[in-house]
Amino acid sequence: MSDLHLHIISFDIPYPANYGGVIDVFFKAKALAEKGVKVHLHCFQYGKKPDKVLSDTFHKVYYYKRDISKKHLFKSIPYIVSSRVSDELIATLKKDNYTILMEGLHTSALLEDESVHSGRKMIVRPHNIEHEYYQNLAKVESDIFKKYYFYNEAVKLRRYENILSKADYLLAISKNDESYFKKHFKNVVFIPAFHPFKTVNCKTGKGNYVLYHGNLSVAENSNAVKFLINHVFDDLNIPLKIAGLNPPKALINMINNGHEGDIELISNPDDTTLDDLIKNAQINVSITAQKTGLKLKLLNTLYNGRHCLVNEKMLSGSKLDELCIIANDHATMKRKIKNLFDREFDESIIEERRQKLTSIYNNGHNVDRLIELIR
Repeated sequence: MSDLHLHIISFDIPYPANYGGVIDVFFKAKALAEKGVKVHLHCFQYGKKPDKVLSDTFHKVYYYKRDISKKHLFKSIPYIVSSRVSDELIATLKKDNYTILMEGLHTSALLEDESVHSGRKMIVRPHNIEHEYYQNLAKVESDIFKKYYFYNEAVKLRRYENILSKADYLLAISKNDESYFKKHFKNVVFIPAFHPFKTVNCKTGKGNYVLYHGNLSVAENSNAVKFLINHVFDDLNIPLKIAGLNPPKALINMINNGHEGDIELISNPDDTTLDDLIKNAQINVSITAQKTGLKLKLLNTLYNGRHCLVNEKMLSGSKLDELCIIANDHATMKRKIKNLFDREFDESIIEERRQKLTSIYNNGHNVDRLIELIR
């Protein structure tokens, strides 16, 4: 194994691993390194700072400044791609012939460069069906300029996606994504999301509140909170806690004006606080308007929380349906929350989760499959 090298091109610095996409990148790379693969990690930098954890974990780590200037908005290729093209990266890759794993369509411009591509294996890990993702972002965005950007990017992404035909393998992150990509490309393999959870660590018994958590600066998540407040918890008389990053002022005002008694907002909780909130909740609610990729916060609640209430879009080909309670409209959510709020969470439910999660979302099994593709 010691002679197996791999270049991983990450769209962002993957540590701290504090949102869905980089969680998969970091824990996938870490699992490979723990198996003896010499990981050459290449990171595009545009906010996060280099972290010693990466240099201590991986064989080599490189950083490239992402060019976020507005000139890329006027190019024919998507902004998320053109802003991550680097001559310095290409020069580094040309020094050897190791397999390259590109994280997201974001870093796939390398497939166009024959001087990099020739004679080596090129693998892409799509994190979403990107044009669908951006189309959905546009639908929920209220800012007219952002809405135009998302729609414009969606059109470019749909057209640009054909570049994936030049990859040797596509590593789909969900069964839905696998089905989509298999209709358009060859050599599509389902490799579930990598994650930090080693064991199911749920508490038995009962909690006394319902929890929703997510990055609240994302319009989709703040819209989900507004839906819960206005249509689900409007007359339930059950405490709701909302935890997340950077809540917008409109959401803060909404909670403070008339809801402060039964709804609590926890802004920017640290990891320990969020872990405690998830573990002690009676119900973790996870809903989304986006049927794309895999929402890693769903895994977090299944590994660490009690009852998990979701809508079907949240499951998105995750094969976790039988571990969740599903509700797709406000009336069904109300009814199921009332039923679950008084239901003990027992060891039999925990054991069912252990068996299911271990069979699908086992980092050890999945990294072995990935290594076979890299060789």
